[in-house]
Amino acid sequence: MPAKIPSRGPSGWILLAAIGLIALNMRGPLVAVAPVVGAMNRDLGFSPAELGYLTGIPVLCFALAAPLAALTGRKLGPEFAITLTLLGVLLGVAVRSADGGALVMLGTVILGVAITVGNIVVPLIIRRDFTPARQGAAMGVYTAALNLGSFITAMVTAPLAELLGWRLALASCGVFAVAAAVFWALAVRRRAFIPEAVPVSDPARPAAKPASRWITAGLTAAFAGQAFSYYGVTAWLPTLLADELGMTAAAAGAGSSLFQILAIAGGLGVPLVARHVSTTTAGLALGALWLTVPLGLLLAPELWWLWSSLGGVAQGGGITLIFIAIIKLARDQASAGRMSAVVQGAGYCFGAAAPTLLGYVHGVTGSWAGPLLIVLGSAAVFTLGTALSLRHVPKQH
Repeated sequence: MPAKIPSRGPSGWILLAAIGLIALNMRGPLVAVAPVVGAMNRDLGFSPAELGYLTGIPVLCFALAAPLAALTGRKLGPEFAITLTLLGVLLGVAVRSADGGALVMLGTVILGVAITVGNIVVPLIIRRDFTPARQGAAMGVYTAALNLGSFITAMVTAPLAELLGWRLALASCGVFAVAAAVFWALAVRRRAFIPEAVPVSDPARPAAKPASRWITAGLTAAFAGQAFSYYGVTAWLPTLLADELGMTAAAAGAGSSLFQILAIAGGLGVPLVARHVSTTTAGLALGALWLTVPLGLLLAPELWWLWSSLGGVAQGGGITLIFIAIIKLARDQASAGRMSAVVQGAGYCFGAAAPTLLGYVHGVTGSWAGPLLIVLGSAAVFTLGTALSLRHVPKQH
């Protein structure tokens, strides 16, 4: 095992900055498509189904490539795996920005697989290289930066496309990858370029308790509920607001922006709250916030700004809490990688299905009541999953 990087001192801050910059690359390149989808369609002549693939492929990669990502981190080491993630992001945005619809699809697949590796490996690095007292804060920075990357990319891509064209606008996402690579090399030095397998678990360590399987099942259910709710609301909230309240596209987009940007508060706030209350209490509070989104939009859609804000805090805090649980409950790095792969792989399968299922139900019923009731169910699954699994997580100090 490489020597631990302390969470105090200059190297710890460089590592934390590197993790934040890495996170900017984990969602931003995927969100960048939405603001320029019209221009892409005019140039490439995609069908509606093909346009859907551009947002659906990465989430499917998160699900299907999770075992491969866990194996990569275990066999090549987390440092080299993150280097591969950043190189994959650079390659993916370059291929996606090239000419032709086939290359756009290929670049999207490359991005999805590369980011999947980062999804699995970054929490393992936080678990190993930060003290237990600081793991929650580091995870909060990571998940807050995920949403910050989405927000920045969504804001700047359209203006850049007007100036430079959609290809260069999408390629500009590579700037974050270059910056992250520089800080990553500074933080871990030569280990960023040398594969080194993670040692197997200590054979003297006692076997896992049978309850650990139920903990993993609870976390998987929680992540599935979180992912389904997040991708469903992200996909359809602007359309719902336009249909129910007659809002313009720009005004309806503001609801989605609140949902994304308030996730930063959730990601950074959960580790602070967890210092004063139990992790279960924090999980139940986030579950209650999640439940306000479908219930509020059903009963009082005119208060959309409130439900979007509360949902944003819930989705940013929810994923942070689940990742904290994984790194706290796993016995070692190898088991943490396996648990993360199971939780994320299964969870993202449900997340990938959310936009299609909710759109189908809306199309069949002609109403948003059915889709919102489904989101209510997925939010309830998140709440139940956290209640069953987070009670085993030690309180933060």
